[in-house]
Amino acid sequence: MQPINEMNLEFISKSNNESFARIVAAAFVSQLDPTVEELADVKTAVSEAVTNAIIHGYENTTGIVKMNCKLYKDSVEITITDKGKGIENVELARQPLYTSRPDMERSGMGFTVMESFMDKVEVFSEVGKGTTVVLYKTFKSLRK
Repeated sequence: MQPINEMNLEFISKSNNESFARIVAAAFVSQLDPTVEELADVKTAVSEAVTNAIIHGYENTTGIVKMNCKLYKDSVEITITDKGKGIENVELARQPLYTSRPDMERSGMGFTVMESFMDKVEVFSEVGKGTTVVLYKTFKSLRK
């Protein structure tokens, strides 16, 4: 299925760019006129994915985070990519309360939060090459 609209965004892995990415994703998705709750779900999941890329992917270095959003008739697919350190064990990282940065007092709930707000979350990662998180959400309010 071809998207009805698509956008790409690149930004430096600075923590203040997390809110920027969240707002851009919400503005783009708002073209479909989802409910306020559905829009909040997307914003929360994007925040978590971007924060993971910045905090865990690049740790104490600077890199580029990429976000691609594809709109379909009643859904969105959002891909967040970094070229950071990658995840050694994706299944372990997806477990609630697991964190690779206990020094930062992170809750280890990033993937769990993404999964609770989106219909599907896919994670692809290779150590030393980076991580890609793909978020999928169908807007129930738009199904006809």
